[in-house]
Amino acid sequence: MQSRGRLVLAVSNLAHVLHDGFSDILYVLFPVWAAQFHLSYAQVGLIKTLYTGGMSLSQIPAGLLAERRGERGLLVLGTAVTAWGFLTAALWVEGFASLALTLLVAGVGSGVQHPLASSLVSKTYETGPRRAALGAYNFSGDLGKIGATAAVGLAVAAVGWRLAAGGYGTLGLLGAATIWAALARLGVGGPQPTGAAGTPGDGWGIRDSRGFLALAAMGLIDNGTRSAFLVFLPFALIAKGSSPAGVGLALAVLFVGGAVGKLVCGLLAERLGVIRMVVLTETATALGIVAIVAAPLGLALGLLIPMGIALNGTSSVLYGTVADLVIPARRSRAYGLYYTVSLGASGVAPLVYGMVGDALGVPGTLAVIAAVVLTTLPLTLALRPAVERGRAQMPAVGG
Repeated sequence: MQSRGRLVLAVSNLAHVLHDGFSDILYVLFPVWAAQFHLSYAQVGLIKTLYTGGMSLSQIPAGLLAERRGERGLLVLGTAVTAWGFLTAALWVEGFASLALTLLVAGVGSGVQHPLASSLVSKTYETGPRRAALGAYNFSGDLGKIGATAAVGLAVAAVGWRLAAGGYGTLGLLGAATIWAALARLGVGGPQPTGAAGTPGDGWGIRDSRGFLALAAMGLIDNGTRSAFLVFLPFALIAKGSSPAGVGLALAVLFVGGAVGKLVCGLLAERLGVIRMVVLTETATALGIVAIVAAPLGLALGLLIPMGIALNGTSSVLYGTVADLVIPARRSRAYGLYYTVSLGASGVAPLVYGMVGDALGVPGTLAVIAAVVLTTLPLTLALRPAVERGRAQMPAVGG
């Protein structure tokens, strides 16, 4: 059973690596597309919004469909559609309109990954270290971000963006085939038997609506403040004297810390508990933001690893808690709902904080972000009883 669980986790991690890679290689490709297709910054921003919007739109429908169709086929289809989008971009697009349409479709395909892979992992580890497994799954996406962006960046310089994007699209198709073969062999994620999806009265399957609402609000705040911080951090470092190349290195260091945080905080939550870990990571995040604003450049750079750990660590704790608050038959749709809320916050927050930045400047805006991070702490009071009841209702761990 443990071996089977590790294999399911490995396949889910593969999906996460591929899809986060697709999402983040866009940052490498945007300047190239802007130069080749004469795009304005507004057009580049709209393309990113369309890709992220496509992801948001497909998450809840994917979760609902998975309850009857199973996660396997939808996860493979979504991966293939996203890979096809990047292949099509490499072979066909010649301007803004075709590029925007292609990436919208690719984003819709990519939206299935988070709710379905999370559901597979949480089901597999129903009676085991589920939050630690979801932390490992969450961590794997950062490997895709780091590895894919580095590889595609080098490939763009060596062979041009079309071969680079087409090559990663081809890798995505191979990954889709691997996911299908592995899950089918394991007998996981197939169509659900009649009645397995729950009763009509189950609705969203949320055991504690007050607790789930608090969890979703915390996810919204956590994702929104994280994305806003990442937008303003480069400006803060440049104001302290960093070069653009130094900013790139600083972001890479922060992302490494974030990857560690996703893995370690998911593991620690199994020992210390959800509430303690949320309070610890969110308090550390707020203090870290304030310290980076106040510190000279050298010290600010030295803070980036622990800052990354705190900044991203909360997400693993929150993702794992979704499963505690939802009946097993409704996990796919509940994850779809949660990810839609959190991803939507990531898309909207930079615009909102950008307007704050125009009024207050970079240091003032980062101080506001730090203060908003701390608004998650009162929400833990509403989440605590729900988590305790959810954990009490879990089946006992057996051999």
